[in-house]
Amino acid sequence: MIAAGLLMLCTTACNNNTKENPNATAPVVSENGLKIAYIDTDTLLAKYQYAIDMQKEMEAYTEKQRSYGQQQVDAFQRDYNNYLQNGSTMTLTQQQQKEAELKTRAEKMQTLEQELMAKIAEKQNAETLKIMNAIYAFVREYNEANQKFDVILTKQATLYMNSGMDITNEIVEGLNAEYKKVKSKE
Repeated sequence: MIAAGLLMLCTTACNNNTKENPNATAPVVSENGLKIAYIDTDTLLAKYQYAIDMQKEMEAYTEKQRSYGQQQVDAFQRDYNNYLQNGSTMTLTQQQQKEAELKTRAEKMQTLEQELMAKIAEKQNAETLKIMNAIYAFVREYNEANQKFDVILTKQATLYMNSGMDITNEIVEGLNAEYKKVKSKE
């Protein structure tokens, strides 16, 4: 899901005059002077530590939600089986109350999985947005500091790109350095 959201990563550069980065890739200039670069979002996500950490957190969160759901189903199944075995020892009023309770719980079990999946999707979307915002902000700052490109595209959104236009590694290095600073302050 994160990769799908990042495929939309396409930003235009600002024309601020700031310092040049001597390690930066030389921009590719077309006949009309348009400077274009691209980022390989698959590589970016595979190497960006924040995205890697977020993916691990999402996997743990998803497993926690699924485990919770399974616990609820197991508890219901135990109570239902217990009622089947011991229901005949209850009074008629107790049986009716227990059946009503089990019916209500059974209805909740039908919607529980949908609710848990919705929670997972909501969290996934929120985390994807955080990662995208971090990348957008960094790319914008990177480009302003290097006053390089008029357009930065994603490799996945194009049919062909000259490999000389690839700034993925620079972006990954910068993002990871920035993330390391943030993590060290936590």
